[in-house]
Amino acid sequence: MENCASVVALSRELKVHWRLLYQWKTAAEAARQQSEPEQREAALREEIRALKIALADKAMEVDFFRGALRKIETLRQKHAPNGGEASTTRSGT
Repeated sequence: MENCASVVALSRELKVHWRLLYQWKTAAEAARQQSEPEQREAALREEIRALKIALADKAMEVDFFRGALRKIETLRQKHAPNGGEASTTRSGT
């Protein structure tokens, strides 16, 4: 309808009453307006899902590194002379 010169001519070509064309147009516009907020909500839900997954991955990484650090500290304490502080790296840290 937007690209035709005459809605009546279009209705004749499609063998549909011109009022029906306007009804379809109105219904399509209403559906498009209703679906925009739904599409936005769906996109936000997907983003939230992706962020939750990323957060869970980072939490697992933190847990892994905490466990590794505990093991390293335990090994250093076992190998330290007289149960004291273990030696540090060359930089002194």
